[in-house]
Amino acid sequence: MRIKLLIVTLLVIFSAAIVLSVIVINNKNVAELDLVAINDVVKTAEKNWGQVSRETFQNSDIKQPFSIVDDRENVIYQTQGSHFSNLYDAIKDKDTIIDLKNGNEIVGKIIIPNNEKEILQQMKSELALYVSLMFVLLMGISIFYMVYIYRTILKPFQQLRTFAANVARGNLDIPLNMERNNYFGAFTESFDLLREELDAARQREYESNRSKKELVATLSHDIKTPVSSIKAVSELMLMQAQEEKVIKQVNTIYSKAEQIDLLITDMFHATLEELQQLKLTVIEKSSEILADMIENVNYDQKIEYKPIPQCIILMDPVRMQQVVDNIISNSYKYAGTKVTIKSKINQGYLELHIIDFGAGVSEEESLLLFNKYYRGTNAEGKNGSGLGLYISKYFMENMYGQINCYNRHDGFTVVLKIKLA
Repeated sequence: MRIKLLIVTLLVIFSAAIVLSVIVINNKNVAELDLVAINDVVKTAEKNWGQVSRETFQNSDIKQPFSIVDDRENVIYQTQGSHFSNLYDAIKDKDTIIDLKNGNEIVGKIIIPNNEKEILQQMKSELALYVSLMFVLLMGISIFYMVYIYRTILKPFQQLRTFAANVARGNLDIPLNMERNNYFGAFTESFDLLREELDAARQREYESNRSKKELVATLSHDIKTPVSSIKAVSELMLMQAQEEKVIKQVNTIYSKAEQIDLLITDMFHATLEELQQLKLTVIEKSSEILADMIENVNYDQKIEYKPIPQCIILMDPVRMQQVVDNIISNSYKYAGTKVTIKSKINQGYLELHIIDFGAGVSEEESLLLFNKYYRGTNAEGKNGSGLGLYISKYFMENMYGQINCYNRHDGFTVVLKIKLA
């Protein structure tokens, strides 16, 4: 509708400009010569030659301006509006030239100027003015229409594009603010409703996932209590058992309970981490504490290590014990060999090299060992969740340290880099 109005407005402006041009051209006419009046002026001038003055032509009916010059082109008399310069210019401008005679001798001339040039110049000026006004008007309308287009189409479209970018980035809390009566109408309202629905769906998904994780964490915590009881009873039975068969069976019970306890601990910690509730308290401790941590997992006296360099390190003792437990338990489980631990201070870290002499892992798998739930090909037939190394890496990085691993020709090595205070 507005486009039709713009077209009609432009047509009206062009039509008005054409009509005004025609009117200007028609109103500009070359003045016709009044021959009777001119003849009367000629006779009067010839009769009063030598005494020509303003009073000589008071009773003349001529309306055109004229000039009277002598035979030397000196102006004797001229009316208002007549501007004689010389005879050559008069001929060039196509002025009317009439000889004045005294007897048979030409004594002067009457010059009646041709007004075509003035009329043409005036016509050009007026046409230029009307054309300029038309273009100014068109420019004003064009600017107004461009502003209108920007406000009603381009600006809302830019807002839609920004809104879509925010939705793509997941910023669903930023509403789509549009002016009323915009061209997109209900389309923009549908976009904003879509944003609200996406935001609500994401919130429901978040709450659902959180509930599941909280359930897993709660169950993991609750299961640890009966498992701890089973381990305690197993230890008591081992102390009282006499027969080798009974001791072997109780050891099996204890071993399975220990495996269950480790799996539940890993699941519990992983869930807490996703809930951002797995807290670490990093403090300064003497490196001597590491020897106690190693001895805590040296059940079968399969660990060999030399004295650890004396230094102050940054750690959470509880979490570091879990890391050491995880690494050495993996060596027992997958390598089945003795474990050697070497230590040294290197570039601001105390490094523990935990070395086993098993088959190791492939180069491709070594890059994936610290991924969540990943288990290598050598884990087939062995209990595990694929969370131990993942959680260990999380602990080490949050204690400002590092963990990595590499294959050797005679086994596998895990390196713990503990930050020096």
